Amino acid sequence: MSEIDTKMEVMEAVRNSWDHYGIPHDLPPSEMHNLLDILAETVRNYGSQPAVTSLGGTLTYAELDRQSSAFASYLQQHTGLKHGDRIAIQMPSLIQYLVVTYGAFKAGMVIVNVNPMYTATELEYQFNHADVKAVVVFDKFLDHTLAVKDKTPLQTVISTSPFDLHSPLKRVVMSVLMKLLGKASSSAGSISLLEALKKGSEQPHQEVALDGDDLAVLQYTGGTTGVSKPAMLSHSNMVSVTRQSAMVLESCSIDRGVERFVSPLPLYHIYAFAVVITVGVHLGVHSQLIPDPRNIKAFVKLLRQWPASVFIGLNTLFVALMKDPDFGRIDFSTLKFTISGGSALATGTSNDWFDKTGCQISEAYGLTEASPVVSLTPSPGGKQGAVGIALPGTEIRIADDDGNPLAVNEHGELWVRGPQVMQGYLHFPEETAKTVTADGWLKTGDIASVDEDGFLRIHDRMKDMIIVSGFNVYPNEIEGVVSRHPDVTYCAAVGVPDEHSGEAVKLYVVSANPGLTEKDIRDFCAEQLARYKLPKYVEFRDELPLSNVGKVLRRELRDN
Repeated sequence: MSEIDTKMEVMEAVRNSWDHYGIPHDLPPSEMHNLLDILAETVRNYGSQPAVTSLGGTLTYAELDRQSSAFASYLQQHTGLKHGDRIAIQMPSLIQYLVVTYGAFKAGMVIVNVNPMYTATELEYQFNHADVKAVVVFDKFLDHTLAVKDKTPLQTVISTSPFDLHSPLKRVVMSVLMKLLGKASSSAGSISLLEALKKGSEQPHQEVALDGDDLAVLQYTGGTTGVSKPAMLSHSNMVSVTRQSAMVLESCSIDRGVERFVSPLPLYHIYAFAVVITVGVHLGVHSQLIPDPRNIKAFVKLLRQWPASVFIGLNTLFVALMKDPDFGRIDFSTLKFTISGGSALATGTSNDWFDKTGCQISEAYGLTEASPVVSLTPSPGGKQGAVGIALPGTEIRIADDDGNPLAVNEHGELWVRGPQVMQGYLHFPEETAKTVTADGWLKTGDIASVDEDGFLRIHDRMKDMIIVSGFNVYPNEIEGVVSRHPDVTYCAAVGVPDEHSGEAVKLYVVSANPGLTEKDIRDFCAEQLARYKLPKYVEFRDELPLSNVGKVLRRELRDN
């Protein structure tokens, strides 16, 4: 079969999937060229409706528009910042995150999302590398930021407290309560966000011209190779992926201006950033943010009080929620869509969620370099083990080691081409060249396949693949089997050196049953896995290292 024929076979399956679900093959022309166009359209249509809620405080779309304009005015009139400068956001998921983001865009600036719990060393690296001139930081972490100010390009430090944009009475009450509890933080060495908004509201901001190629976000990622580096995501990238995602969601009966999204993942992660700040705003939804999703008790209590129609999560979060004894008391009658992304979804987790909520989990797949969505399941459930179909306007290639396209159901590296593919990595030209080809293909580093119905399956990361006596072993497959054991909470498989087979499988298991043994696990695996895939080593742990969004960090397990 020729290269062209093979490529067409995969893309033919993808195009057929679009036709099956009534999804256009390409993005139609649009008057929206930057993210401000998206906000402006939603404000016109849904200005009086709630946009975002966190800790009991809510902003309507009109209030978001007004407050973000005030913040833009402050940046323009009261700082030395200019169009194109970088401003970092270093806070958990609070309603002011959206105000700062859209305010920065209105001032023509570039957002750098920063984990608020970063150490001074990590902050110093990111601020210097991205040339960050300003930061809006959660006051609890202000000391870390001020400690590196003189070692970085930082000129402006703005601090914010949890209840800044709540009613004046609530701010006073919570301030007194925080002081009594010994949790109050100082804003010394910074200007408060409230003061910045007050100053900015005294005069209108100056509108800026934003081209599609202008940078919108610098998002740091481990990437497909090497150290943490910032993907350059343009306004065109973000507008495209927003419109692409919305087209698929609307085919699933997600309605504009009426949905209630629950988003427990941190907004400084590109997955939640896109769902809430771009796609959510475009659809005019009401997003409920969860600043501390690890507080499962409080999270479940909120879910009982705030019926959601769309829930965004990932495997470890679903597992933790379902373990809470009050989870069964939540009314899920309004829930019509659950999205899982960011890490592999275990079959057992998917089945349990459906049993308890009546809503199937729809998997999505993406990576920061794709702004970040590549595929999405177009109807609740889709195919178990698949991560949906490609977004409209997205080309998919399954490539062999030489980059040649493979056929449907063959395994190879996933390559992606479309309007959502990043401009490159800032200050990493060699890494950019390794990751994005001259003709625009993004090499994801993921081993994948596309089936005859156009559904994409991710088998594993290339760097995580274990080679046992010459056979390829995918950790996701092993973890998927082991996670179905009734006594396994979650697990992780990694490769370790072995003098006989080159590598061997080591399995880490978290279980609430102290009586579970290595033999139990091996016997369970032996019923469902080929002999060369069986774990040679099994280690029980109380917990596994997780990323800030709940991914198991296999690399950390391997290194230790």
